[in-house]
Amino acid sequence: MNGKHFDRKHEEYLEISTDQHFSLKKVPVKAIRRKMSDHQYQKNLERNISLISELQTRLYAEHSRALLIVLQGMDTSGKDGAIKHVMSGINPQGCQVVSFKSPTQTELDHDFLWRVNRALPPRGHIGIFNRSYYEEVLITQIHPELLEDEMLPMGKRDNKSFWQHRYKDIVNHEKYLHRQGYEILKIFIHISKKEQRDRLLDRFSNPNKHWKISEGDVRERQYWDEYQAAYEGCIQHTASKSCPWYIVAGDDKKTARLTISKLLIQRLELLDLKYPKLTSAQNQKLERLQADLLKE
Repeated sequence: MNGKHFDRKHEEYLEISTDQHFSLKKVPVKAIRRKMSDHQYQKNLERNISLISELQTRLYAEHSRALLIVLQGMDTSGKDGAIKHVMSGINPQGCQVVSFKSPTQTELDHDFLWRVNRALPPRGHIGIFNRSYYEEVLITQIHPELLEDEMLPMGKRDNKSFWQHRYKDIVNHEKYLHRQGYEILKIFIHISKKEQRDRLLDRFSNPNKHWKISEGDVRERQYWDEYQAAYEGCIQHTASKSCPWYIVAGDDKKTARLTISKLLIQRLELLDLKYPKLTSAQNQKLERLQADLLKE
């Protein structure tokens, strides 16, 4: 476990870049927040959003790489809110958000990564997966009966190595994407069971949030420990130096959003994005076009 980015007193996330075992129970869900007024929080977030916007423009102009953000978390962890607030300054022409629901029959007729590949962002774009292909090693472990709909060959899903093979498939797929110019930022928003309960109850007490209430969200709480174990195994077996996981303390939504914005900036800056340099011929063409405009 890579702990160099983690300090219980200050840091808001834990970076996992090896397959060493760890326990989610020992990872804080709430970082000690530095004193910050709502005004200061908004100012910091707006500053980060402005920088993200500039970096996105460079990514779009360079047009050789793409950034894929994978957001995972328990129900009510704040994935939608993070997307809404952190990505608010991004040009929608260069960004796409995909929320993976239950697979359709057409999707079930293909391999489990098929629908993911179809949703990848094009070069120069930022893509956000609100839940992702990782559900195939999470919810399917908790509810293995879902695998019956995936039309797998007889005996495959009963193999003891089934989940290890799926982890390897995902890791190999991410390595392939990385070689093709995709940078993948994987974030797990970590909240406590109590915080999830409070957020669910808040939906019941606020008429404007009644539409958010899902029987499934409440029912799945009985599998809380199983999901935590599934996430531990998933993160452990799919983390690597080139594609690490970031576990973000999520009980404080504002801190989590600031942290996610910082991680996004950090990853984009690592790409060392440059505006394209024109060739001599292209510069000469621009000079001619400029001269034509000046003649008007």
